[in-house]
This record gives sequence, structure tokens and C-alpha cells, in this order.
Amino acid sequence: MKMDAELLHSPVVGLSEEEEADMSDWNLPLAFMKKRHLEKIEGSKALAQSWRMKDRMKTVSVALVLCLNVGVDPPDVVKTSPCARLECWIDPLSMSPQKALETIGANLQKQYENWQPRARYKQSLDPTVDEVKKLCTSLRRNAKEERVLFHYNGHGVPRPTVNGEIWVFNKVAAINPNHPLAQMPLPPSMKNCIQLAACEASELLPMNPDLPADLFTSCLTTPIKIALRWFCMQKSAKLVPGVTLDLIEKIPGRLNDRRTPLGELNWIFTAITDTIAWNVLPRDLFQKLFRQDLLVASLFRNFLLAERIMRSYNCTPVSSPRLPPTYMHAMWQAWDLAVDICLSQLPTIIEEGTAFRHSPFFAEQLTAFQVWLTMGVENRNPPEQLPIVLQVLLSQVHRLRALDLLGRFLDLGPWAVSLALSVGIFPYVLKLLQSSARELRPLLVFIWAKILAVDSSCQADLVKDNGHKYFLSVLADPYMPAEHRTMAVFILAVIVNNYNTGQEACLQGNLIAICLEQLSDPHPLLRQWVAICLGRIWQNFDSARWCGVRDSAHEKLYSLLSDPIPEVRCAAVFALGTFVGNSAERTDHSTTIDHNVAMMLAQLINDGSPVVRKELVVALSHLVVQYESNFCTVALQFMEEEKNYAAPSPANTTEPGNQTPVRESPAIPRLRSVNSYTNIRAATTARNLNKSLQNLNLNEEGGPVTFSPGNLSASSSASSTLGSPDNDEYILSFETIDKMRRVSSYSSLNSLIGVSFNSVYTQIWRVLLHLAADPFPEVSDLAMKVLNSIAYKATMNARPQKILDSGSLTQSAPASPTSKGTLIHQAGTSHGANRSLSHCSGSPPIPGVSSSSLTNEVPKPPTRDALPSRPPYTPTLGTQATPHSHQFQRTRKMFDKGPDQMAEDGEEAPGHRNFISVALQTGLCDWSAKYFAQPVMKIPEEHDLESQVRKEREWRFLRNAGVRRQSQRIIQRGITRLDDQIFINRNPGVPSVVKFHPFNPCKFFSKEYGERLDYFYNGNPRYTRITAMEYLNGHDCSLLLTATDDGALRIWKNFADQRNPEMVTAWQGLSDMLPSTRGLARRVSIYIDRSKQGGAGMVVDWEQETGLLMTSGDVRVIRIWDTEREMKVQDIPTGADSCVTSLSCDPQRSLVVAGLGDGSVRFCWAELNRDTIINHGAWVVKAHLQRETDGHIISVSVNGDVRFFDPRTPDSINVLQTVKGLTALDIHPQANLFACGSMNQFIAVYNSNGDVISNIKYYDGFMGQRIGAISCLAFHPYWPHLAVGSNDYYMSIYSAEKRLR
Repeated sequence: MKMDAELLHSPVVGLSEEEEADMSDWNLPLAFMKKRHLEKIEGSKALAQSWRMKDRMKTVSVALVLCLNVGVDPPDVVKTSPCARLECWIDPLSMSPQKALETIGANLQKQYENWQPRARYKQSLDPTVDEVKKLCTSLRRNAKEERVLFHYNGHGVPRPTVNGEIWVFNKVAAINPNHPLAQMPLPPSMKNCIQLAACEASELLPMNPDLPADLFTSCLTTPIKIALRWFCMQKSAKLVPGVTLDLIEKIPGRLNDRRTPLGELNWIFTAITDTIAWNVLPRDLFQKLFRQDLLVASLFRNFLLAERIMRSYNCTPVSSPRLPPTYMHAMWQAWDLAVDICLSQLPTIIEEGTAFRHSPFFAEQLTAFQVWLTMGVENRNPPEQLPIVLQVLLSQVHRLRALDLLGRFLDLGPWAVSLALSVGIFPYVLKLLQSSARELRPLLVFIWAKILAVDSSCQADLVKDNGHKYFLSVLADPYMPAEHRTMAVFILAVIVNNYNTGQEACLQGNLIAICLEQLSDPHPLLRQWVAICLGRIWQNFDSARWCGVRDSAHEKLYSLLSDPIPEVRCAAVFALGTFVGNSAERTDHSTTIDHNVAMMLAQLINDGSPVVRKELVVALSHLVVQYESNFCTVALQFMEEEKNYAAPSPANTTEPGNQTPVRESPAIPRLRSVNSYTNIRAATTARNLNKSLQNLNLNEEGGPVTFSPGNLSASSSASSTLGSPDNDEYILSFETIDKMRRVSSYSSLNSLIGVSFNSVYTQIWRVLLHLAADPFPEVSDLAMKVLNSIAYKATMNARPQKILDSGSLTQSAPASPTSKGTLIHQAGTSHGANRSLSHCSGSPPIPGVSSSSLTNEVPKPPTRDALPSRPPYTPTLGTQATPHSHQFQRTRKMFDKGPDQMAEDGEEAPGHRNFISVALQTGLCDWSAKYFAQPVMKIPEEHDLESQVRKEREWRFLRNAGVRRQSQRIIQRGITRLDDQIFINRNPGVPSVVKFHPFNPCKFFSKEYGERLDYFYNGNPRYTRITAMEYLNGHDCSLLLTATDDGALRIWKNFADQRNPEMVTAWQGLSDMLPSTRGLARRVSIYIDRSKQGGAGMVVDWEQETGLLMTSGDVRVIRIWDTEREMKVQDIPTGADSCVTSLSCDPQRSLVVAGLGDGSVRFCWAELNRDTIINHGAWVVKAHLQRETDGHIISVSVNGDVRFFDPRTPDSINVLQTVKGLTALDIHPQANLFACGSMNQFIAVYNSNGDVISNIKYYDGFMGQRIGAISCLAFHPYWPHLAVGSNDYYMSIYSAEKRLR
């Protein structure tokens, strides 16, 4: 086997040259596989942060009680001779007893003051019980809620009693929690009582004369001194020549000066004991003992040394709470080595004055930490060196390296950040923000970004210490790399997020001007976070908003609305949404600005990315909040116009639930004339963003039907599958909202356009109506909440009016917003509505109208059966009574509780409360912040040669290569027949589209009207049909694209899993689709002049190499979408008055070919030159562009004439005549075959010479049953397989003869 050197480009080893040449899949880009497509747009779940001590305490008072009785040994202890005598390093026998006692007390106080100089110390030397009581009471009272340290030395009194009582003089005083001393308020439990003792009850203290008598106190208060003495007393000390007990007393330096030998040893000792404790103790106990109180932490670090030393003399120090054994920890060996290195230099330093060589301890520990990071972290214990890394931050020598390693550790994920915070990283890195060293900036910015991504509560600490100024300077530094400026602006965005103090501080720091300068930076993540930061600083902060107005911030943000990165567009929408979302009083100037921003935002109504459209709904909802009264006026007018819209007569009304018959009727739909569409289009204003032409349609029974995704909730059982809101929660149903969309374009609402304020509010209302019918459910849900909240308030506010002046609805409302400042998500104080009527759409009573129904004055039967979980009564869509009709008596049953039960005026409607009180949000900012919480240095899994993802891709690409190779061999042998039926299945409906997966052994086909695909429901309304399908990323992780004749595109993953299909994205690919003919009429009318009737639906062509999606159909343009940017790239006019029936493109030649309903085939080069190549004279069934460099265009019409021509010449190269009455045709991309399906119930397969190689008229195994009229057919991209769908509901697959397979 030959190993390829460039694994990233040719990652599969062991292949032949032929196989390696076929691995082109590696170079193909993947579409819709970004994070925004693969994961839910929401923030990460906040980890419970325990590092910040809520009950941080201080030891404010210290009682030093010494019962030494100098010169008199206690009666129950027999001491050796010689014996340990030193107390606080003083020999009490070297002076008078009283002086010795006072000197020892003074020394002990000095030793404690080294650890806590600010505490209040009280000595009690050889006291009586009353003195001890008085002392304890006084200190406890003065300390209040803080800690008191009680130090007791009883070397001059008997040992404690069996009951735990300790001795003082004159009397026995039991000082324990059960014995109150002079009313001392002791804690009710031992929870906050910490105890340290030198040995267990059955043990005696060591009496070695080389050791102090108070060995335990020496360990606690002078750890370095006793540790060095103990080290010299060990046998191993003999390896260090010239070091004596007298010499260690001469170690130069001070404990608090890390540059001196003594200070460095103290520094190392602190790091080691901290590390041992962090690695051995439970986290909560470590926090309590080593981070809650400085003095307690020092004593417990020293207690670890006491355990090590005293255990060597058969004494076991005890503590409460009890600690796990630490005296054998491996870090003690590192301490011994550090002491050894230090002491070995002592003779030459003292005698010869040589320079002190610093210990390599910290450098070696950083290396160990680096090794841990390098060797991987999966399923391993945390690095034991982490506390040492924090200690190293104190040293300028190692600081840069320590910060780098710390940043790499924090990059491992939120768990690492939590771990570092629990160790105590926070005060260290907060202090470092005062440093002016430029080399630390990138590291500190990275570390703080990681911290704030996990725990945003640190914002207050940063502002308090002026830390925000550090990041403002980083952001304003043009020489800083974009990555670091991105992290800086993310940190600032967290500082100002819902924190008024942070907003004020950053506003004073000129944050807005600094951010505006970065809006055009080429780094997309920086642009995104600059916009989010701006949106957050002026969110509910009017001073920042006006600062932004002065700097024209909103106008500068407009450029980001067309940014190629969807996340950046989304962030810009967020920023502009909060810009208009302030609740302060408005002036005419600010109102004008709000209107301009709103109209700029409205241009994103057909953005290809659902995350942008979701943010758009939220942004517009801020405007709705600010101008609530104006929107209520518009809503009332829309509802009234919708109600008065010419309703069909009962005779022509088709029940929505019966729009799709089980069997198709032979009736031909009655068609509206083309002129009627033209009139409607002329009546539509230029600013009508709704494109009402797409909202007209005909149903198969001949009656007009409501054409909107809104009917999904009324006529489809799949609304819950799509995540659509329950109609029971809404005043306005989907059907009502769609009806508003239809009538708004050409009704008397146009009279409102002349009114200045209404022109904007009407357009925004139309935008929201459009978004409520969005193909992506989450967008639709959000828009429905906004619309219904305003409809609710509008009808509630109008409700008490007995008579409404019809002219009042068109009068100009005040330009200023409502002074209430109420959010649309809050339930108003108005009267509630009966939940049982929530299917009805209410409006205020209007003169001359006997019903307040918003949908229709003609009562209709229920559109669907009530779901089991709903109340027994399901209201009709055309009900005559609503809770908003104040003048009508309400006698309808409420949940069958009684015939005359009526809702009280003051009641709140529970259904309405649900959708109004839920805050509108998209989670974009929190989701974007997850980027900083997750590893950014880690190699992506798809690039890791050993990862499972990479191995799976290699397997898929090898499979693909095998499919191509094997299918090519079969084709090269020659295909002489293709009529062997290898599959047949009867489907619930007529297949309208069929598609083979290029490599997986599965296919997809959709029924007419898209009620159900092979495995899952597509989500389009029943009265629309799937007219095209494509596999995206078919070579790798396949996605399924479905296009419906209402112009909507939906993309699915897990589509082969019936239980778990997921919608990746959806958008309106074509926003102005003309009405089309469907059902049986679509196939019957092939033989008549179909070009005047529409009917192509939506046609698409997908280019994996470029990521471009061509869309067209019942429109007059070819629209090109860039799926990488999720934006419309270009609209190419077809120059014809008929629909586009077929699309094909070649990215290599930048050539697009379109077949049209008028029989023409047109092509477009990149320079937008149009030309009519040929005219078939009849509907073009297929126009295909061969992919070769000099590939021909192949087209065929319903008359069966197949034409071959060169795009460079207008004349046909070849013309073949096939069968007439052609309904479907496909061309095999590899073999020289094409198949024709006829309405005359047969399939003909031809070779490129026009010879028929197969003629299929009958099914195999069905007693010679004749096949139905062909509705669709498709070749496999590689295998010689042909899938056929017919009008008799059957799906068949035909293959080449068996000997070839």
C-alpha cells in the first residue's frame, strides 16, 4: 500500500489510480450544513456556578488563650529529659515566668499577624474561667456575623477531660458548643464551627528537643521555618553538604518578597499546598476552607504541612470538618526538591555572596500542565497543576506562558472555565487588566471572553474595577487582529447586556463610535458582534439611542442588512430592532427615524435565512409596541375589510376540509381570465410587500378556495407536526390572517396610503401578515403572536363602544406612540375572551354589520374534528358571536358548562393570556455567544483524520466511487432494453415528482397536493402541491429539497426516518407565483393551449459545485439563490409571457437554459444576454443542458418533438419525433438514453439515435393490467434504472435486462 502524503486532499489510502481519480467528492462544497442549520438557535444551558462565594467571611477577631503555667509541668504528663521546650520559638526557662509568658503571647500574636494583620487580637494569658467567658462574649458580640478565631494552648494544664472539657485556671471550664459561656450566642449547630487539633485524644505530642514544644502551632503559624528544620532533621538532608539548623536561620529574604530565597520558598509552599488541597478535597469543601476566608485558608494550607510533619512522629492532627489524608501526596516530593535546591545554594550565598538561582519549580509545573494539554483530555481527570498556574500569574517571568496555557485550558469548554473559576482564577485575571503590557492583551481578551461566555455575572465586577476600559482600548486598537477585537466586542456586549451601569460606563467610553468604525471590517464574526453590541447598549437606554442617532448609527447598520453572512444580517436586524424598541417618549424626529428603520427592515421579508426572518419579526414587534395605538387602528381596518370582502355564495363554497378529494374528479376547473389577474396586479401598490397574486387559486371542484399556508391549521392535521401554534390560543386564525393578506392589496385600504402615518403602519402590518404565512414554522409562530396580540388589544379597546363612526378608522392617528409603554406580550387590563371561541376571529362591532366574524358572514361547518385533548365543543370558523361584540348577548355554551353561562367582563381569557405573556425572542445572541464557550483551537472533527465523522465520510465517498464505477461498466456494455420491472407499489395518491438518490438505495416521490411524502409530511398546505425535488449534498450527508407551487422551498434532513424528519430551513423561493392548474385538469389540459393557464408550479435546478439554486415556474423571471449566503443573487427576466416549465444550467459555462410554456427554449449567459433558441410551438416538457464542455441542449415538447441544438447556434442539430401527448420526459445523464411518458398510458425509451429500445404498456404480474397515464418519471443518475409514476396511483421502477445487472 502506498501512503498518500497529502491526506487532507486525498484522504483515502490504498486506492488504485482509477479509484483515486474518482474521489472528486472531497472537493464538493456542502450546502446547509452550518451550525445555524444543524443545531437549535438557543443559548447553552447555564452551568450552576459555585465558584463565587455567596457567604464569603472574614476572621475579624482572634482570642489567644495561653495556659502555660511556666515552670510547672502538668500532673498527668511525664516529660522526657531533655524535652521539647520552645513555645513560639522562645525558651520559657530562659527568663522569668511572667516575662516568658508575655513574650510568648506577643510572639504568637506577631506570627498570626503575618497571615491576618487586620484582625483584632486579644491575649488571655493564664486566665481564669470568668476571664475566658468575658473575652469570648466580647469578641463574639463585636464580630457580629463574622468569624472569631479561638487559639488555645494548654501545655501548662492537665489534658482535656473525657467529656471534652479543657482546663483554665482556678476552675474547670467546659468550653464546647453545649456549654454557654456567659450568655455567649454560640451557633446552633457545628456547621460553621471549624476545629484544628494537634493530635488525637490517645496521642501525646512529640518531645524531641530539636522540635518546638508547640510543634502544631509552629506548623500553623511559621510553616517555612519548621518545614526547613524538619527537612534538615531527615536522613536525606545529609545529601546536601554544609547545611545545618543554624544555617537555615540565616536564609536571606522576606516571606512576602518572591524574588528572595525565603519569599520564593513561601510562594512555592503556597502553590503546593493549594494544589494538594484542590486535588484531594471535594469541591465544596475546598471552596469553604481555602477560598471563603483568607486566615482560614492560610491555616488549612499550613495544616497540610502539620499533618505531614506530625505523622512522622506518630501524631495525627485532626480537623473538623475532617480532611482526607494528604501527607503522602506526590506534590510533597516537588516541595522537597525545591527545598533541596534552595538549601544547596545557602553556603555559597552566605559565605561567598553568590547570586541566588531561582527554582525551576514553576517552569517545570507549567511544562507538566502543557503536557497534559497536549496529550488530550477525553475522559481524564483535571490537571493537578491548575492551582499552580494561577500562582504563576503573579510572576512577570512566567506570566506570558501561564496565560497562554490557561487560555488553552479554558478553550476546552465550559467545564474547564468552571474548574478554573473554582480554583480562584477570577481575582488574578481581574487584577491583570490593570497591566499596560501589550503582549498580554490577546491572551487576556481570550481568557475573559471564555469566562464571560460561561458566567456573564462577572459584568458587574468588570465595571466596578473599570475593566471595561481595557477592552474598549483593545477594540479601538487598529493594530489588533480582528479575532481579538471580536472577543473584545463580545466582552463589551456582555458588559452592557441588561445592565444599566455597564451601558452607562461603556457609553461614556465612546463604545458606539468605536463600534461604528468596525461595521465594515472584513471579518464576519466581528461585524456580527459589533452589531449585537450596538443593539444591546441602546436596548432600553435612551441616552445611547440618541447618541446613535447623532452618529447615524441606524443608517450605517443598513449596509449589514445585505451582508453575505446570515448571522451578520441577523445581528443587524437585532440592533435595529432594539433601536426602535425604546419606551421613552418620541418626538417627530424620532418617529421619522423609526419609520425609516421599519421600512428598511421590511425589505428582508423574503430573506433566504429563517434566523433573519425570525429576528425580523421580533424587531418589528418592538415597533408595534411603541406605536400600539396606530397598529390597533390599522388592525381594526384590516379586520373590517377582511370581513366585508366579497364572500362566495354558499352554493359555491367548498368546505376547507374537503379540498383534496380522495379520488380525483374529472371536472375541469373553471378558470378566471388572465385579464382579471392583470387588473388585480394593477390595483396593487408599488410598496405592497405582500404580492397578493400568489394568494389566488382554484380548487379542483371549481370553486374559489382560500389560498394560504394559513389553511394548514384549519384543514390539515399536520399543524402540530409543523410546530404551528394551536388555534385555540389565537383570536385571528391562519385563515383569517391569510384573508387579510389577500384583501389588503386591492381593497379600499389603498385609501389609507395617502395618510402619512398609515403608509408605514399599513406596510408593516402587511409584512407581518406575510411572515405569519412563512413556510418556516418558527417564523410563522412568532408573527402570529404579534398579530394576535394587537388584534386582541384592538378589539378589547374598541369593545365598550356601542356605536363606532365608520370614518374614525381612516382618520390620522397621533404620530406619537402609546404612552402606556406596555409590551405586546403582556395581557392588558381589557376584558377577556371565551376560550371556546378562539377559532373565531373577532372584530369590534361595525354599523350595518350584524356579525363580528372576521372570516365570513356565512356559517360553515367545522373544518376538522376536535382533537381528543380539546374541549368537547369546537367552534366554527364563521360563528356569529364573539366576546368582542359588546352589544350582543352571549348565550353560547362555554366548555358545555351551561346554556346561558357568560364570561364576566373582568375575566382574563386564559387562551389569550398564553400567547400575549410569552416574551418574543429568538435566542440569537445567546446562541452566538456559544461560539466563545466552545473550543475554538480544536481541530474540527471533520478534519481530524481519526474521528468517526471523517471515517464515515471516507466510507461514503468510497461507496460513491464504487457506484460510479460499477454503473459505468454496465453502461459501457450497452443498454439494449430497459423494461424489467424490479419494483411496484400502490400509493395513497398520484405521484407528482419522483427522484432517485444518487448513491443510497432509496427514492422519494410525492403525491399531488403534498399531503404525504413517502415517509413524512412536507408541511405545505393541502391545496398546494410539490412540483420539484432535489437531493442536496447527495454525495455526503444528504438533504432533501422540496419546492411547492406556492413558491415555498423546504429542506429536510433525516428524511428517510419516518419518525424523525427535521426541517433544516425553509423560505419563499418565489414570492409572486401566479395561480396554477392542478389535479387531473393539469394532465388533461396538456393537449390544449396550456401556456395561457399557468400550471408549471415551481421548477428548480441545483448545482452542488457552486451552491447555486435556480428557481422559476409560474413567474416571469429565473431567480438564482446562493445557498451559502442564503440570499437572492439575481433575477433573470425570461422575456416571455408564459411560465417556465423546465430549468437546466451548467456552472462551467455559466449557462442557464429554460423551457417555457409557450414552446420557446431560452438561454442566458453570465453577461445576461437572452436569446430564443428554438420554438416548439407547444408546451416544453423538458429542456436539458448536457454537462460536457461542448454539450448540447436537448428539449422536447408535449407534441413529442425532441430537438438537439448547440447553444452557440440557433439551428437544431437534430430533430427526433417521439409520441404525441407527452406528459413527462427524462434524460439519463450517463447513458445515451431518454424516456418519454405519455398520457396515452405507455412509456417509450429511446437511444440518442431516436431508436426505441423499450416500449412499456403493461404492469408485470398484474394480469396484463395497462399502466395509467404517466404523471412523472426519472432516471437514476448512474444506474440504468427508470422510476415511473402514473395516474392510477402506482409507482414502478424499470431496469436494464438482468444479464447486464
